Amino acid sequence: MNVVAGISVLLGTFIILFSELLLSIDIWAFLLTCKVRYCSLYDQGYTSIGSIHDTVPNALLGVNDSDNSKEKFRPAYLLPDGRLERAGRAKKCSPPVSGCFSSISNGLKSVDLHKNGMLKALVIAVGDEILFGSIADQLGPSLCRKLCSIGWTVSQIAVVRNDVDSVAEEVERRKSENDMVFIYGGVGPLHSDVTVAGVAKAFGVRVAPDEEFEEYLRHLISDKCTGDRNEMAQLPEGITELLHHEKLPVPLIKCQNVIILSATNIIELDREWDCLIELTRSSGFLALVGAFVSKHLRTTLSDVETAQPLSKLGLDFPDLSIGCYRESRYGSLVISFRGKDEARVEAAAEALRKKFHPGAFNEIN
Repeated sequence: MNVVAGISVLLGTFIILFSELLLSIDIWAFLLTCKVRYCSLYDQGYTSIGSIHDTVPNALLGVNDSDNSKEKFRPAYLLPDGRLERAGRAKKCSPPVSGCFSSISNGLKSVDLHKNGMLKALVIAVGDEILFGSIADQLGPSLCRKLCSIGWTVSQIAVVRNDVDSVAEEVERRKSENDMVFIYGGVGPLHSDVTVAGVAKAFGVRVAPDEEFEEYLRHLISDKCTGDRNEMAQLPEGITELLHHEKLPVPLIKCQNVIILSATNIIELDREWDCLIELTRSSGFLALVGAFVSKHLRTTLSDVETAQPLSKLGLDFPDLSIGCYRESRYGSLVISFRGKDEARVEAAAEALRKKFHPGAFNEIN
């Protein structure tokens, strides 16, 4: 019995020492040098093996091959930063009522997305001045329109204070509920520019100097920098990916499924968005899905007259977004139908028309 116990202790000690050895060296260098056999999935772009329900090839290893429609991936050992291996996991949600599919992952194009998949985005504005009512947020509505134009649905627009904890709490609470989070405001060298630090805290990492980003800043504002350390070059460590485009003075910052926008006005947002879409078409940073189809009807009918038919219509067409608003309290009522299937949108509008007398609705082009 003592011999068996002794062997068990020695074996346990060996396993611990061997594990520490593996942790202290490059795992892939060890496996390749010693020719240790490993799961063949790692050679197909998989970097984090889980179950069949949450494992996908790591999009960071994707190969852009215009001659082949089938997406290809490089081996896992070519991943530039081992800390990004979790990008090979995707938590799949239960399909909503409409039967559409949503994938909550690292925000990259998922190989399992349905052709007409519904993707959700969260928009976060950082700014005390918005909350004080000193300025109006113009970027949020514009960003919503841009996301809808590529087939994404916006789950929420949130406005948070210029406070690290406020940013971190909102990002941490919402990033797993949405395929992508877009955040703007609070980016720069001022005391109120806390967005980057807040995103880092949301992911449980520290901010650290990024030499590549610092080089861009040096060329852009070198004559305005003071001291040896550029605070603006401090980015979330281990999760930051810089999205380069020749039309951007500095790259966009992407931290897993969070994209930090530096735009301060509509013109700058338009430029950053256009660059992001161009990068998406070449590298797949975002999934571009079918755009929404919409129809708008105007009527002078009262709210009381339309309330019940619209409620019934919502039950009959759960795959559509049916909204309404008044241009003024005593003005006409505008009813909107939005969805991915044009035939369904047309059918819903026609069903509403049939519930009332001819001419009750006028279509808005």
